[in-house]
Amino acid sequence: MQKKNSFLGIFLIGCLFFIFGFITWSNTQLIPYLKLACQLNDTQSYYVATAFFAAYFFTSYPSSLLLKVIGFRKGMACGLLIMAVGAALFIPAARMVSYPVFLAGLFIIGTGLAMLQTASNPYVTILGPIESAARRMSIMGVCNKAAGIIAVYTLGAITLKDADTVKASIELASGNARQLIVEQLAGKVVVPYIIIAAVLVLLAVVIYRIMPEIRAENEESRAEASPYDKVPLLGIRHLVLGALAIFFYVGAEVLCYDTFSTFGQAAGYSLEEAKNFATYTGYALIVGYLVGIALIPAYISQRQALVLSSLLSIVLVLLAMYTVGGVFPKEFPIICFALLGFSNAAIWPAIWPLAIDRIGRHTENGAALLVMMIVGGAVLPPLYGKLSAAMESRILAYWIMIPCYLYILFYALWGSRQQRPNAGNNIKVRS
Repeated sequence: MQKKNSFLGIFLIGCLFFIFGFITWSNTQLIPYLKLACQLNDTQSYYVATAFFAAYFFTSYPSSLLLKVIGFRKGMACGLLIMAVGAALFIPAARMVSYPVFLAGLFIIGTGLAMLQTASNPYVTILGPIESAARRMSIMGVCNKAAGIIAVYTLGAITLKDADTVKASIELASGNARQLIVEQLAGKVVVPYIIIAAVLVLLAVVIYRIMPEIRAENEESRAEASPYDKVPLLGIRHLVLGALAIFFYVGAEVLCYDTFSTFGQAAGYSLEEAKNFATYTGYALIVGYLVGIALIPAYISQRQALVLSSLLSIVLVLLAMYTVGGVFPKEFPIICFALLGFSNAAIWPAIWPLAIDRIGRHTENGAALLVMMIVGGAVLPPLYGKLSAAMESRILAYWIMIPCYLYILFYALWGSRQQRPNAGNNIKVRS
C-alpha cells in the first residue's frame, strides 16, 4: 500500500473505531433506559449486552469467510449497512414498546460490528512491527473511547433526562396514564437512531468509494515466516488461550461501563446522578491509552503491561467493593470503579498482538476467533445480574470480575508464550 493510501486507510479505520465506540457505549444508556421503558428487572435489562455481544460469536467466523471473497473495503461497507438496518429497527421497536424487537435490532447492529471488527483489528495489528502493535491499537482505542464518552452524554441527555422523576411517575400511574408515559419514554430513541442509521449509510458509501483496498500478506510469504503452517488453528496454544483472555477481558470491561450506573445507585447515588458515571471510565481509558502509547514498547513490553494491568484491576475491584459505606468518603469507591478504565486500557491492545503473533496463514481466521470471543460481553452482565440477585448485593456480585483478571494474569505470565513445532515435531516454548 502506498504511503498516501496508507494514511487514508488509517484515518478511515480510526473513523470506524469511533463508530465502534459510539455504538457500543450507547448500551450503557440503553440498559437503564429500556429498564424503565419496558419495565424490566436488573437481569432482564442486561440482555441488552447479551443480544449485542452474542452477535460477535455467531457471525464473526462467517464474516471472515465473506471478507476473503469480497475484500475488506466491500466488507466494511456491508458491515456498516447491516448496522444501519439494526439501528432503523429501533423505530418500530419504540412504537410498539417491544423489548424483543429492541434486542433484535441490537443483535443486527452487533452483526455488522462483528464484520467491521474482523476486518479492522488484524489490519491495525499487522500494519507495522508487531512489537509496537499495542501502540497502534491504543491510538485506535482513543478514537473508540472518545466516541463512547460522547455517546453516554448525548444519549443520556436525551433518553434519561429527569430519569428519577419519570421513574416515580411510572410507579405512581396506572392504566392508560401509565401506558402513555411509557410510550412517550420509548419514543425518545426514535430521532437519535434515525440519525445513527443515516450516518452509518453515509459512512458506508464513503468507505466503498474511497477506502484503499487492504490485502493481507500473500499465503506463500506468510507460510515461510510462520512455524504454524501445518498446525491446525485450534492447535496454536497462544492464540486459543488469547481468545479466552479476550472473552474474560471484554466481559469484565462491559461490566465496568454498562453496570456503572447500577454500581453508583448501590453506592448511594440516584439514577439521575449515576446515569453518566460511565463517562468517568471512558476518561480513564483514554488516559490509559495515552500512557500505553508513551510507554509501550519503549519502556515496557506488551506482556509486562498485561501483567501490571491485570494486577491493578484486581486491586481496584476489591477496593471498589469494600469501601462502599463505612469510614470511606462516598466518592472513593466510585473513583476506584472508574479507574478500572485506566487499568483496562492496555489489556485489549496487548492481547491482540500476543495472540496472533507469527500465526501466518491463520491470521484471518485467528482474528475471527478473537472477535468471536467478544461474546464475553454477552455472558458476564446477565451472570452478574443473577449473582447480585442470589447474593442480594449488587456490590459483592462484582466478585465475578476477579477470576476474569486472574485468567488475564495467567495469560500474560504463561499462556501467551508460544509453543512452536521443531523439526522433530516436539514443542518448544518461545518467550
